[in-house]
Amino acid sequence: MAAVTGQGEILSDGSHIFSANCRITERNLRIKLGIDLHIHSNASDGAYPPQTVVEHAAGLGLETIALTDHDTVEGCGPAIAAGNERGVRVISGCEFSVAADWGEMHLLGYFLPCDDPALKGLIAAQQAMRGMRAHSIVERLADIRVFVRVEDVFAAAHGGAVGRPHVARALVDCGAAVDVSDAFRKYLGANRPAFVPKTLPDVADVAALVRSVGGVTSAAHLRSRATEAALRGLRSVGVDAVEVVHPAHVDLSVERISKLALKVGMLRTGGSDWHGEDTVKVPVELGSVDVPKEWVEEIENLHLERAAALSATHQ
Repeated sequence: MAAVTGQGEILSDGSHIFSANCRITERNLRIKLGIDLHIHSNASDGAYPPQTVVEHAAGLGLETIALTDHDTVEGCGPAIAAGNERGVRVISGCEFSVAADWGEMHLLGYFLPCDDPALKGLIAAQQAMRGMRAHSIVERLADIRVFVRVEDVFAAAHGGAVGRPHVARALVDCGAAVDVSDAFRKYLGANRPAFVPKTLPDVADVAALVRSVGGVTSAAHLRSRATEAALRGLRSVGVDAVEVVHPAHVDLSVERISKLALKVGMLRTGGSDWHGEDTVKVPVELGSVDVPKEWVEEIENLHLERAAALSATHQ
């Protein structure tokens, strides 16, 4: 079992992890929290612009973050620029919605070249799917006499990747729900009257594309699905890593997932999945789930190997 300290857990390999429900206090604000590889901005369903996210990270003393908005890399450029000004390293990332054996899975991509044509093509297709899904959700709401303007849904997305949280915010604004969580509970969650499933690309295809542009992939917040069989299956289709540290894993064995990752030959990542205050998720602080520096070094080394191989093929 992991040893518990006043600030989190120490895994058997010596990696230190802050617990997800560690509250930010005056005392631990002075601690160099370090690294957070799973963060959202309002380029998708986060509450704040990328620059504000970086400002907040700098204020907390974070050294390295990854901006991983849903099916978009639009926020990465502004975040990187802000990071250069504030001394925060920003890794360009994305959280792709993909199809796995059991259904929808989220796949984190890191060190992405945001101007790559193939990557832009995949993201454009995902954005189009998201737009069609938003229209379908609004139509289903109208079928049950709950009226939301699709224009208001897209306005809530601020030009970014539209999703159910933006429909939820429009429902709150029109008085059909008390808050975002209430909107999901009444209308938007699975098996609720306005739920519309996504059309998803296969995890193997997305992993291959990310690998082809020099990026690295990690299976996000698998929870109880992080079995040895599942991880071996993901590894066999090209997924590089698994997200070991995540708020959803607090009640599970982080040590177990970490050991399984090593056993099947996968790298490890982690992050807070921070969206800001306006979120349907359990509130967590940015950076409160700390990630060992060696995990970042390992995924970066893999990225550098792939980037070097790509460079050699183009010489």
